[in-house]
Amino acid sequence: MNQNKWTTLVKTSKLYKVNLLKGKLSQNKIHAVIINKIDSSYLNFGEAELKVLASDFERAQEILNHVEK
Repeated sequence: MNQNKWTTLVKTSKLYKVNLLKGKLSQNKIHAVIINKIDSSYLNFGEAELKVLASDFERAQEILNHVEK
């Protein structure tokens, strides 16, 4: 797997959740980006994606698993 490739870590229709998770990753020095595909014109139809570099994927998963417990 290309270590510089962005990989989707989380998909959700709750934009606030993605922002909170991105903040937690940032605290742990993991760069993440949010791709907002939510269309507010249609009652918030769609999802937001939280993406991290493939090289950070496993560590990011561990951090988020710890947060969700």
